[in-house]
Amino acid sequence: MSLTNFPTLGIIAGGGQLPQQIIDVCVYQNRPFYIVAFENQTDPHLVENHPHMWCKLGQTKKAIDYLKQGNVQEIIMVGPIKRPSWSELKPDAFTAAWLAKHLYKIFGDDSLLRAIIEMLESHGFTVISAENILGNSLLAPQGVLGKHHPTSEDHQDIALGFKVATILGSCDIGQAVIIQQSLILGVEAIEGTEALLKRCASLKRPGSGGVLVKMTKPQQEIRVDRPTVGIDTLKQLQEAGFRGLAIEAFGVIMLNKEEMIQFADEHQLFIVGVNKKG
Repeated sequence: MSLTNFPTLGIIAGGGQLPQQIIDVCVYQNRPFYIVAFENQTDPHLVENHPHMWCKLGQTKKAIDYLKQGNVQEIIMVGPIKRPSWSELKPDAFTAAWLAKHLYKIFGDDSLLRAIIEMLESHGFTVISAENILGNSLLAPQGVLGKHHPTSEDHQDIALGFKVATILGSCDIGQAVIIQQSLILGVEAIEGTEALLKRCASLKRPGSGGVLVKMTKPQQEIRVDRPTVGIDTLKQLQEAGFRGLAIEAFGVIMLNKEEMIQFADEHQLFIVGVNKKG
């Protein structure tokens, strides 16, 4: 396969498994790529033997110059980034000037990501999604996955969870909630789903039930911030004694889908993809 078949890709890499999957596909396709890695965010093993640069959050000019030098045409922003406090962020002059111009319209994660995409595309890059590289098979299908099904009580919790998550998402707060016996045990905010599950493990009510509901926000910029679940999500659910996982069908990424289904089957957990539009 010729290199000229694919535009050169810039991979702005956070944590998690997705950056490695993107790199693996690029290597398989002989697609040229350059990685922007962030100190204390990106796994150092990810960039070994691949063209890359390290920078700090806020060194935007350095990253853009590097990508332009590599004749990058498309950019993918993939993997979670732990948000620093304003005091920890050390912006370069370019970033400081950009923030001064755009800060008034940044009210949360979604508006920030939209502004970053707009800035990157103003420099001639095209921002694409993980599905553009890995295909839609990453996304959760609709229906029950595996051999364990939600009970009628679980379905009531799922319905409530989607209502609550929709309201939270519309306020750009979070993507996930945990519901048990029609009680809201916890909602996701800046801490993320892993911390939400840890927090709610001690809040579990006596008896059965307990479901993690995860979905896209109504206004979510899915090119760069699509919700993701994986085997670790299920392990936390199982350790906490919860019943299962309900995710938005065609909206949430499932990492290692077959491995997730096998784990759920072995540990009496259900996984269900729900069409939030009904």
